[in-house]
Amino acid sequence: MGGNTITTPATRVPAASLAQSRAARELGLKRGEFELAVRLGRVRTVPAHDGGRRRVARDEIERVRGTAGFPESLRERVRAVGTTEGASLMDITTARFTRLARAGILTPVRFYLNRYRAVVWLYLAEELREFAAAEVNAPLMTGRAPDRMRARLDAGIDLRPRNWRSRHAGHLLGQSDDAWERAAAVASLLDPVTVLELVKCPYERGYLSKLRPESTGHGAPDSPSARIAERIMTADDPHEISWLRASLLLSLAEARGLRSAPRPSAGFPAVAPPAPDVVPAEPSKGTGEQSPPDTGPLRPSRGLLGRFRRRGA
Repeated sequence: MGGNTITTPATRVPAASLAQSRAARELGLKRGEFELAVRLGRVRTVPAHDGGRRRVARDEIERVRGTAGFPESLRERVRAVGTTEGASLMDITTARFTRLARAGILTPVRFYLNRYRAVVWLYLAEELREFAAAEVNAPLMTGRAPDRMRARLDAGIDLRPRNWRSRHAGHLLGQSDDAWERAAAVASLLDPVTVLELVKCPYERGYLSKLRPESTGHGAPDSPSARIAERIMTADDPHEISWLRASLLLSLAEARGLRSAPRPSAGFPAVAPPAPDVVPAEPSKGTGEQSPPDTGPLRPSRGLLGRFRRRGA
């Protein structure tokens, strides 16, 4: 279950635009609420003139303010809840809620690390209510879980990280107005060794690194919390990795057809290869192990990127 996380890109920047912090204040949203509103497309952003952080057009502020029930309706549409509150909204036990989430039936919209560095997943309250109200989902709410679902859960599979990454990818690609930016967004979900394998040119790697989307803060760089968050944000499922590899190659082919990556003189230094002992990060204990879904062999096509943009972290 995923929502629309794509933020509509704009081809030009209106003269009257606000920094995101100012836009959040004008809309009466807390920082986390505003960030989620942007990720879900509830508030649309535009590129900044100077290439910095995206901004919010004044017209967009007025559009959001003009929606029915503002501001309470907007806050409710971006309300994220944890397992206990989510189970209460759906009128099921927390154990059943967790199993539905681990099985990939419920898709997290955010995550954070608590004081013990355990991963806490958050879900969109609006989506949970819609799921519970749909008659087709009644068997999952009260009945015995399907055999296939129980087998996967018994095997220890946890699809929450992968589903969140899918949603996150949709947001990143929705904000990418350029082929190189789209390639950088896909590359940010792969481990450095895989990127090195696929992108041989050091200037291209440097450009992708320069364009890499800003990551959500989860502690100081190289801190234990930051390393856990990095593992969550890096694909570790074989089929997911294959899909991302194909998407990166397609994005690079499109980007190279438009222009070459800048050389160091243009301000984009080449990225040196990682040390030989660098290996892809293993899944953290807080997220659970993942195993490949039952899908057929991957056949890369240009439909991959379009599908990635439409999918709902």
